Amino acid sequence: QVQLVESGGGLVQAGGSLRLSCAASGSIFSINTMGWYRQAPRKQRELVATIASTGSTNYAESVKGRFTISRDNVKSTVYLQMNSLKPEDTAVYYCYGNFALRGAQWGQGTQVTVSS
Repeated sequence: QVQLVESGGGLVQAGGSLRLSCAASGSIFSINTMGWYRQAPRKQRELVATIASTGSTNYAESVKGRFTISRDNVKSTVYLQMNSLKPEDTAVYYCYGNFALRGAQWGQGTQVTVSS
């Protein structure tokens, strides 16, 4: 009943920037925490950043100072601004949302590739 669709991934050179978007649609009553996770080949999925309905944010140490998470509650969209990208940021990035009355939902993922 709720869907999350990511966009904005792509190929970028090291030091470059990308902005990911994740739009929620469906039977949305309210959205609690939203966030981004990523999974590199042969590695487990890891937390990148989260943002609560209060606006409180949490970042992985590896991305602090480089990535910024934000949300637009009117559009039911969460964003991830990624600056100073490094090759080790290469991964599939997954959008996450915790929805009131719906629980946790995941997007299908968007590929981010950072070349040296």
